[in-house]
Amino acid sequence: MIEKLKLIAEKYKEIELKLQDPDVVSDMKQYVKLNKDYKELQPVVDAYHEYSNVLSNTDNAKAILQNEKDDEFREMAKMELEELHERREKLEEEIKVLLLPKDPQDKKNAIVEIRGGAGGDEASLFAGDLYRMYIRFCELQKWKVETVDFTEGTMGGYKEIIFNVKGDGVYGIMKFESGVHRVQRVPETEAQGRIHTSAASVVVLPEADEVDVEIKENDIRKDTYCSSGAGGQSVNTTYSAVRLTHEPTGIVVTCQDERSQIKNYEKALKVLRSRIFEIEHQKYLDEVAGKRKTMVSTGDRSAKIRTYNYPQNRITDHRIGLTMHNMTNVLNGDLLPVIEALQVAENAEKMKEGVE
Repeated sequence: MIEKLKLIAEKYKEIELKLQDPDVVSDMKQYVKLNKDYKELQPVVDAYHEYSNVLSNTDNAKAILQNEKDDEFREMAKMELEELHERREKLEEEIKVLLLPKDPQDKKNAIVEIRGGAGGDEASLFAGDLYRMYIRFCELQKWKVETVDFTEGTMGGYKEIIFNVKGDGVYGIMKFESGVHRVQRVPETEAQGRIHTSAASVVVLPEADEVDVEIKENDIRKDTYCSSGAGGQSVNTTYSAVRLTHEPTGIVVTCQDERSQIKNYEKALKVLRSRIFEIEHQKYLDEVAGKRKTMVSTGDRSAKIRTYNYPQNRITDHRIGLTMHNMTNVLNGDLLPVIEALQVAENAEKMKEGVE
């Protein structure tokens, strides 16, 4: 492990020197990539320096125990040695997790798409509940959210809603939400009080940068039309809504959230770039999925990943068999304990994979 950490520290130092090179600074694509690599390596290098310091202090404490005659000094060294031993064990576990292979996209912003599934109006209402849950969760994480496009349900909620989430390491956290979410509750329209089951699908994409995907302007067909959602006096009077069609792949993206056609175009282009990038990224996810016996953050998006049971205030994540009786809190944005449990399970899978 020490040798691996030394190599990482050397690579970190090399990148640091390159970032000071004028030729690199003038090449924006190279500079952005190197800066990203530098930031990703920093936690590992910091842990390595602390670990090296603990090992050095441990040797010093052992030397005092062997050579020092003063009982008070020996007792202090013994106490320090115990503390250092505990810190060493903890650091070794932390470093093992830091050295686990990571999805290279984890540090990116995310694009989240929620769609009502089976269940008609109730599914749209549930999609709205999920959207509010994510908005509250993002607020707690101090992340920025921008709506891209939405279609409201006939009785409320959303048939579909797409939004960007910006912040540090958003995709690495939000990716666990991809899949089918199921709700069990009594709909307001149900006169006899019967529990119905409906569903909504969530797709989380890493937001692709221009350095990730280069789109030729000639490959995009741009259509404009009048917005149909909230937006003030300009709605239905100006052609501010944008529809982009990527001819080579047939991918279509719409955006009508902004009053400005230019801003809608920029937002739609981000989603389009991310959906094109997703095609390659999915190959990576499939490869990872093929190596593991269980699935945590990757796999078939049609799989039911979580159930929200209203009568019992229960939430169940089927991927790791987690059941919690605090559904109301989770729907109010307290989603982190669920995601942390999924992260622990994924790290355990990776460690087991490394052993095998």
